[in-house]
Amino acid sequence: MNRVSRIVSVLILALLASAAQAVPSNKWRLEFSGAAESDGELVFAVTPDGGVPTDVVVTIGRADGENEIADKATEAFTIAVGQDYYVERDDGEDVLLKRRDGAQLFEVRLVHNTVQAVRVKFDAE
Repeated sequence: MNRVSRIVSVLILALLASAAQAVPSNKWRLEFSGAAESDGELVFAVTPDGGVPTDVVVTIGRADGENEIADKATEAFTIAVGQDYYVERDDGEDVLLKRRDGAQLFEVRLVHNTVQAVRVKFDAE
């Protein structure tokens, strides 16, 4: 397999993986893992079913642990989308987003991550 074919294969797999996460739900769990090895940002998109995405930027400092990252994410999500969704911490490193009555089902995805060694796992509940 040549270099171009490998790159195309990787891009296709990445698109399929992101499409698999793009299922509207009424509640999402974001599980943060790893300690930050660099300063940076996690940029999320919260998109109501058929609606316009809202960007949520979480600024992370070098050496922030998963609990501190979850705390910063909770604050950022509350500021950005709190009027339509409940935002709460769970189990230290998890953040739950739940739609309020009357709000659309929604999707959450990671758009951009410039923080080394921090991962986010998404679960629609």
